[in-house]
Amino acid sequence: MKRMRPFVLVTDLGFILYWSVSLLILLGFEVVPEAWLFKDYDDPIIYAWNWSFFPLDMVLSGCGLLALRRHARDDPSWRGLAAFSLALTFCAGFMAICFWAIRLDFDPSWWAANLFLAIWPLFFLPGLVRADT
Repeated sequence: MKRMRPFVLVTDLGFILYWSVSLLILLGFEVVPEAWLFKDYDDPIIYAWNWSFFPLDMVLSGCGLLALRRHARDDPSWRGLAAFSLALTFCAGFMAICFWAIRLDFDPSWWAANLFLAIWPLFFLPGLVRADT
């Protein structure tokens, strides 16, 4: 957990920040420059696609942060929560990359963020799964 903790914190707090900003934008606040938004942000289908990730991102963030808390309390249930959170993190990043690839949209900032989400869990999931079997 020592090496995994910073990745979980950055990811989960990053998702909470991302969705807080997205909510402010939804409410009409201009909190970030329009250039920072992904391509076709105002397209209703793309907008709905983005918001379809909200429940997934909140579940994975909640499980990840709860796993950190349980680990700090020596509760062995942290492993299952962490494995679940990391699996969902991989899925969130991988699905976004697949979507952008299908659209042939290669914005380096969005690709970097989603590749990060898809790759880092792969370094920790095998150890979590082996430890549970």
